[in-house]
Amino acid sequence: MRKSALFAFALVVAALVALGLIVLFSASEANGLRLHKDAYFFFKRQIAYIGVGVVVAAATAFVDYRRWREIPGAAWFMYAAVLVLLVLVLPPFLGHKVNGSFRWLACGPVNLQPSELAKLAIVIVVAVWMDRIGWRVELFVKGTLVPYALIGAYAFLVQREPDYGSLMVIGFAGALVMFVAGARFWHMFPLGLAGGAAAAVAMCFNANRMRRLMAYLKAVFGSAAEATEKVTTATMDAAQYQAHMALVAIKNGGLTGVGLGESIQKQYYLPECHTDFIFAVGAEELGLLFSIGVILLYAAFFALSVYIARRASDRFGRFLVMGMAFIIFFQAMFNLGVVCEAMPTKGMALPFFSYGGTNMLCAFFAVGTILSVGIHAYRDSKRVLSRGAPKRG
Repeated sequence: MRKSALFAFALVVAALVALGLIVLFSASEANGLRLHKDAYFFFKRQIAYIGVGVVVAAATAFVDYRRWREIPGAAWFMYAAVLVLLVLVLPPFLGHKVNGSFRWLACGPVNLQPSELAKLAIVIVVAVWMDRIGWRVELFVKGTLVPYALIGAYAFLVQREPDYGSLMVIGFAGALVMFVAGARFWHMFPLGLAGGAAAAVAMCFNANRMRRLMAYLKAVFGSAAEATEKVTTATMDAAQYQAHMALVAIKNGGLTGVGLGESIQKQYYLPECHTDFIFAVGAEELGLLFSIGVILLYAAFFALSVYIARRASDRFGRFLVMGMAFIIFFQAMFNLGVVCEAMPTKGMALPFFSYGGTNMLCAFFAVGTILSVGIHAYRDSKRVLSRGAPKRG
């Protein structure tokens, strides 16, 4: 493991966080005034979240990641605790409904989103399980059925909120860890297909999600007149309206943007401009160069993560890095796809950019875990080299 790779990884994360903070400073101004009579309300809270996140990342980075495997019951306790939170967020328990979903638990001045914790927990517990069973990953029951059951428990509860975006991340991240660990594809595929079909059937009975999907399909495959009619109809779905206005913002930005702080769409045209659609404001104000830069930074994040995974000291570290990196990268690419209307509208935060405490802290936890694997791989390689070096006379 090269120290330069770890520095490069940290630098990429720092660049994403800095860009995100700059864009949020501008994007959240109108909503801060409208909702809290303070233009810097969201910006100040985001700085606090980032400060706590840096502490979380540092603590996670310098604590040996192998403790999840070595401390008896540590991973299983985390899995069970998150499972309880996923139950509590559902009615008739402690969750409260926002935008048609029960996703948040009120914890004083902040809201906790258990589905974000579930993404991290599933990677950790599946990685621990797949590492402990060793060669038995190729067996159907231990290598496929048991980890799928762990994933399915989370996926079922998240679907009940409903939160199909988190369901996708949990399912794909867990399956990726299984695949990297060596589970047989032909064991995984039928069960994965059945799980996906069950989620699709559940979505068919959700009027709000089906309305969004049909509006997207109409926009993609319908005529230009139909697409225009969809956009100008007063009864248009709010999420589809936001996706359209986000695309308008990107088009307005052009190559170099309209200037930092000069976005038109953030002035109440794009209600969620500081959360799920923050990228559109950045593209409008800073232009295509900003958009390409952000995509390249996320690509560098994933590429460096793969490098760290390949040079991990053990299988367990490799599993953790690939799962954690996938969570960040998948959410980023999905969010950008939604903002550009390349995918159906689905609320999913842009890591390191979107306003939100739980999402930010979980992203920093993932970064800390990746750094922990890299740091300990570097230390292990230095230790091996020092033992093998000839003694000086």
